[in-house]
This record gives sequence, C-alpha cells and structure tokens, in this order.
Amino acid sequence: MAMGNEEKLREYLRRATAELQRTKATLREAEAQQHAPIAVVAMSCRYPGGVTTPEELWDLVDRGADAISPFPTDRGWDIGALYDPVPGTRGKTYVKEGGFLHDAGQFDAEFFKLAPSEARETDPQQRLLLETAWEALERAGIDPTSLAGSPTGVFAGVMPNRYGDEGDTGAMPGVAAGRIAYTLGLEGPTLAVDTVCSSSLVAVHLAVRSLRAGDCAMALAGGATVMTGPGPFIGFSRQRGLSPDARCKSFAASADGTVWAEGAGMLLLERLPDAQRNGHPVLAVIRGSAVNSDGTSNGLTAPNGPSQERVVLQALRDAQLTADQVDAVEAHGTGTALGDPIEAQALLATYGQGRSEDRPLRLGSLKSNIGHAQAAAGVGGIIKMVQALRQQVLPRTLHVDRPTPYVDWAAGRVELLTEPVPWPAGGRTRRAGVSSFGAGGTNAHVILEEAPAPDDLGTSTGSAPVDRRSAVPLCVSGRTEPGLRAQAGRLADHLHSHPGSGLLDHGFSLAVSRAALEHRAVLVAKDRAEAARALKAFAEGAAPPDLVHGLVQPGGRLAFLFPGQGGRLLGAGRELRAVCPVFAGAVEEAMGYLDLQLERPLAEVLWGGDAGLAGRTVFVQAGLFAVGV
Repeated sequence: MAMGNEEKLREYLRRATAELQRTKATLREAEAQQHAPIAVVAMSCRYPGGVTTPEELWDLVDRGADAISPFPTDRGWDIGALYDPVPGTRGKTYVKEGGFLHDAGQFDAEFFKLAPSEARETDPQQRLLLETAWEALERAGIDPTSLAGSPTGVFAGVMPNRYGDEGDTGAMPGVAAGRIAYTLGLEGPTLAVDTVCSSSLVAVHLAVRSLRAGDCAMALAGGATVMTGPGPFIGFSRQRGLSPDARCKSFAASADGTVWAEGAGMLLLERLPDAQRNGHPVLAVIRGSAVNSDGTSNGLTAPNGPSQERVVLQALRDAQLTADQVDAVEAHGTGTALGDPIEAQALLATYGQGRSEDRPLRLGSLKSNIGHAQAAAGVGGIIKMVQALRQQVLPRTLHVDRPTPYVDWAAGRVELLTEPVPWPAGGRTRRAGVSSFGAGGTNAHVILEEAPAPDDLGTSTGSAPVDRRSAVPLCVSGRTEPGLRAQAGRLADHLHSHPGSGLLDHGFSLAVSRAALEHRAVLVAKDRAEAARALKAFAEGAAPPDLVHGLVQPGGRLAFLFPGQGGRLLGAGRELRAVCPVFAGAVEEAMGYLDLQLERPLAEVLWGGDAGLAGRTVFVQAGLFAVGV
C-alpha cells in the first residue's frame, strides 16, 4: 500500500515538474515578446526644403542646409496685414518665415479615387498621410493593393487644423488613419493620435506595442502637419515663443525661440523575424520605446526634467539596454531658452553617466535644419537617425554659436554635434535615441539600433535574379495617361540619378512590388541609358519603338495563342533557357512529356545543328508547344 502511494507521489511530482517547466517556458516567451525588436521596413516623407524622400532629407542634413523660407503665397495669408516686428501685438506675428511645404496643396485625387469635391474638402494633412502611406509600402517592395483584408495597423499623429467645415470627415483629425485603412482595405488597429508635438513619436510607440501584442502583422506609423492658416504664428508671437530670425538654435547660447514648420513622415514597421522571413528590407530596428506624462509639474505646457529622465530610463528598460550602449540622441531641441536646458540636463543625468571619456553621447536636432514640424517632428527625427545609421555619419546641428551656458555640461559626458562625426559600422552595435515632448506634457522616447548584418537576415524571398545578360521589361502604370507618363518620367530621372543600381533589379521591383493600375506601359531595354532615354521620350509625349502602352479593359480575360508553324524553330529558346530559370524549368518539363512520343529527344533536335531534322513536322509541332507553353 505504501509503495503504491509512493509511486503516485513520484508520478505527481513528475507531472508538476513538467508543468512548471512549460509554465516557465511560456513566461520566457511572453517576456521575450514584450521586448521583441521591431524592424523599420520602409520610410517615406515630405519636409521643408523640397524634401520628398528620406534620401533627400539626408542630403539636406548632410549638407547642413537651412530649409526655412518665407510664408507661402498660395494660402490667402495677407502677409502685410499679419506682420508686425513688435512682439506681442495682438493678431500679429513678428516673424514671416517658417519651414513650409510649398506644394502642400497639390494632390492627385484621381489616383486615390477621390472626387474633386471630396479632395478639396479633405485636410491636406490627410492627403499627405495617404501619399506617404502608399509610398512607404511601395518602398518596402509591397504592392499597396495587395494588403486589402490584412491585419495591417495604421497609427497617425495629427493635430486639428481648422480646415474646411468641422462636420466634414475630411476635416476631422480622427479620420486621418481611417482614411488610409479605408483606401487600402487594411483591417488592423487604426487610430489617430494627438499629443501635440509628440504625436508622431507616440504613434510609433503605440504601433510597436500593437505589433508585439500580435494585434497587427504590419503597421504604418507616422504623422503630418500642414498649417492652412497663420494661427500658430500669431498665437506663439503673443507668447513671445518664436525666434525673431525664424531659426531654431537648438541647445545654443543664442537660443531665442522656436520656428513653426510643416512635414509628413511615415514608417512601415514589422516584427523583425517576420520581416526577415518575408524578405522585406530592414533599414533599422526599434529596440525599445516609452511614453509618460509630466503630471502635475511646473506648468501645463512647460517641460519637466524628472519626467524626461524617467521616459529615457523606461525606454532603456524596454530595450533591455544600459545608457552607455546608446551613442547619440536626436533631441526635441526646440531652440527655446527654457526647454533646451531642461532637456539637456535630463540627458546628462541619464545617458551622460557612466560613459568613457572617448565615448560621449552625441546630441543634435533636425529642428535646426527645418524648424519644428509639430505632429511630424518625431517621425522626422527617426528618419534622420535611420539614415545616419545607414550613412555612418552623425550630421551637425546648425546655428550653434556655443553650447548654452544654462546647462552644467560637466555633469556628464554629452557633446553637442556642432560638426559632423563619423559613425562607422563594424565595431560595437550602434544605437540612437529619439525624443519628442508634447506641449500637454506627453513625453516619448524611442531607441533605434542598426539593422542586423546581411548574413544574419536569413533567406530573402523577394530578391531579384542576379543575371544581367538579357533585355529587361520595365513596367509602369498610372490611374490616368498623364499620370502614367509622369511616372515614366520619374523612373527615367531615378535611373539617371542612381547609376549604381541594376536594371534587372528595377524590372523585378516594378513587376512584382508595384500596384498594376489601369493605364500601363512596358518598355523592353538592354541598358540603363537606353531605358532612361525611351522613358523620358514617352513622358514628353513621344512613342518610343520598344515601348507599348494602353488601357486595361475591366473584366477582360487572358488567352495565349501558339503559332501554327515554325520554319525557323532551330535554336528557339536556347538563350532564354540559359538566362531564365523559370523558362528553363517549364520547357524541360514539357520536353520530358513529349520525348515519350518522339524518336529523338526534343532538346537535341531543337538546340542541335541539323536544320532539316528540326524542320520535320513532328519536331516543329512538338517544339512550338514546348517553347510556347
């Protein structure tokens, strides 16, 4: 009896131990999922200075360019009536420059299937978010129309704009994310975020959390700001918060106020293992992020140092990193005499501690180049730092006469980027923080890490073939014929400005990772120069001989017609078989079946040297079918 009880006890302990091990494994998996790295798969943007791509944004900051410009002339602003150099004058602004998107009113309504009247009533911020969402997907090698019905999320930072009638959906900030989801058929979490100046970085944080929780498979996250009226300038002039010369002097002794700007930025995010498995590009990795609030502090809109310290430490914990493992911070850095010293002291108290003499934290701000892009500021900082990781340089911050004396710079190892600093890959893993603080007290911090080495990215399923010997078809499409020709012109410009990229890579991407819209053109070209010339000619209204174009008929069906005789069949398909594995596999499979009925192997006849043998009817008919199919 005792022995039976002892055996039962052993069996119970074995089961309990096994269950405990399973529980521990589940907890470890859940813990890992909470801190899972998120891949930045693609980026798109619009920023002052004519910036329309992440590459152009990098060129702007790398050159140290200043993108501030006079007030736009196409928005009905009466500059003469608005301007008064005396700060505080009611209803006036003492600055007449800012960071503007001077083509913010331009929008291809037909491309997104919006009626002209609906497009006019739609806030330009929503229009820009639509454009950048589409571009981000295409830059990832994903046909935007292929995601309909997918659990893809949309997280859009956007502030009220007082555009149009408040009751119209086009004027509601909350509709901004939903419009993207509706247009593309996305069925993941969809929300608009308004935490004022930290809106887009908070949107990124929420997207990261949603991906880790499994609420969505991919996420579009970003933000946009367009000032359709001069209200922000008038309001901040009354508070004397604008820089009189309209320049953000981030962390400088001469800092005297911020300058308002516009912009739009969008990221496509995906769990890192998913991006690797799907063959999507990995530009960088988000290791951690955090959001908190100032709570009851020294003022509703005033920055709070302890809260900024806490959000940095929370992001580090989320990333499972220590402060000395981060090399640089893209700061909020609005250029105000109050905010910059508070932010710098918070960084000195966190990132500035425990660092070696030769590895100070490098500090900079995009606002010195383009101004404060408000709801698009944080995502702009991410795009800048992803590009800095890829280009291996930390760019300089403009307009710094000397570091502000209101900061005890000796309290830690933090140095302002007054000159470019090399940031080479190949040693320790490179990382950067990005900060954004909202006027209502919402603070956000994101920690970026360089992308894994190519050898660690797994096998890509989206790679183009590498052989360069054959002519390449280049497929272009548009909603309208003018749109089609304009797209051809952009492709010609791209080929001209990117001489290092392969023509076959372009052909592959255009064929499999772009939406096939109604108006289509296909150019067959053998080299880049030939392709660029023909595309440019087509864009200008000509009809190049190697290019065909037309309009797809809805509901049409595809049929193939094989020719009935082939007097010159000898050698047909030999070169194509050598350069195209898909064709080679198909033709060899067909020949395998046909050879069962033929007196000699078809390949021997078709690719041999006997024209008389190849001209016999039985081999002609078999060869035509094998090559045709």
